[in-house]
Amino acid sequence: MFGKRKKQEAPHYDRTGKIPVIRTSICTGEQVAGFKDPVSGKFEELMLLRSDRDFQEFLRLYHVEAAEIKREW
Repeated sequence: MFGKRKKQEAPHYDRTGKIPVIRTSICTGEQVAGFKDPVSGKFEELMLLRSDRDFQEFLRLYHVEAAEIKREW
């Protein structure tokens, strides 16, 4: 009950043929991380990023390198 929390595992997500993207709102600055299909242009939101800690968690959970991520406005 009051023990340590288990580290959250990422839900299995097939990212073949998809690119990691962070979408940022111009007005509010809100950031959402997810994967985008380059053929259809469909974006699938996976995580709201409120801080750098959330960003690092996204990188860890989905095994993504920071250099791979594209940013969209």
